[in-house]
Amino acid sequence: MLVYTYMAYISLSLTLTIWVGRKLNVNGRIFLLENYGDKPVLADAINQMLLVGFYLINIGFIAYTMQIFDGVPMNWAEVLEFLSVKIGFMSIVLGVLHFSLMFALQQYSKIGFNTKVPA
Repeated sequence: MLVYTYMAYISLSLTLTIWVGRKLNVNGRIFLLENYGDKPVLADAINQMLLVGFYLINIGFIAYTMQIFDGVPMNWAEVLEFLSVKIGFMSIVLGVLHFSLMFALQQYSKIGFNTKVPA
């Protein structure tokens, strides 16, 4: 039962990670192009770096939290409980990280992305 639980956790988590990463990448590009309109290559580069960072954080989090602390699931109900707790916690943490980043970018855009620092 434990191997099936791990396989389901990894499969569901990676699927969710890839889906969310693609959505953020597509929609984030629009946001970055709005703020770096005169530098679309820079906006695309930043967007790709954010995607790689998202994947690295997510895959690391999945691997780190894979260990089961409350005993081995003995039936399908316990497997579902394990998956809901792990994937739910992962989603909450990543959602908080995402909204923190969006808040920071929003604050930064008020200052101005194109503001030049005096030499």
